[in-house]
Amino acid sequence: MQNPITIHSFPLSGHAHRVELFASIAGIKYEINPINLAKGEQKQAAFLALNPDGQVPTIQDGEVTLSDANAILIYLARKYASDYLPQDLVHEAQIQKFLTLAAGEIAFGPAAARLINVFKAPLDPKFASAIAERALGKLERHMENKQFLVADRPTIADIAIYSYVAHAPEGGISLEAYPNTRRLLANIEALEGFKPMQTTQVGLLAE
Repeated sequence: MQNPITIHSFPLSGHAHRVELFASIAGIKYEINPINLAKGEQKQAAFLALNPDGQVPTIQDGEVTLSDANAILIYLARKYASDYLPQDLVHEAQIQKFLTLAAGEIAFGPAAARLINVFKAPLDPKFASAIAERALGKLERHMENKQFLVADRPTIADIAIYSYVAHAPEGGISLEAYPNTRRLLANIEALEGFKPMQTTQVGLLAE
């Protein structure tokens, strides 16, 4: 029987939500240890001993401690839910492409726009908007006549892009022009075990 993993998390972090969402959908037992970023708990000695970068998410699985949301997704899929990381070489490469999109253009596009709009982050809104448009355009074209990003079944690729794309409107990025992308989001939300991310509130610190 699997012992629960511990996810050190923050409810407004899309990166942390990515890990919680996967654990919930994949049926991986977990417990949440909330880290109050607004109070700087991520910079305290106890947390820095787990993750010297002082960032969420961080997981503990027995003797394994791991950070970086996408790395955690790969680890959890390999160990507990291999169906979400197909071994077919082409499919695995395609998944990696979307993990890169999540860490790159989605992070610097819709995620950054959200930080600017809600948390007043000192970033360039025009740059974030342009990158968001490019990232969403890639998703929209790819999702033509598809139900999920890779192999027409849910994988960690879908989980990786979900949180910040679904919450793009919080950053002033409309999804109206992207029906294929909205269909993908709806398909993810229809999965058993789906767990929504908390909406942001002005005044709370960003991840």
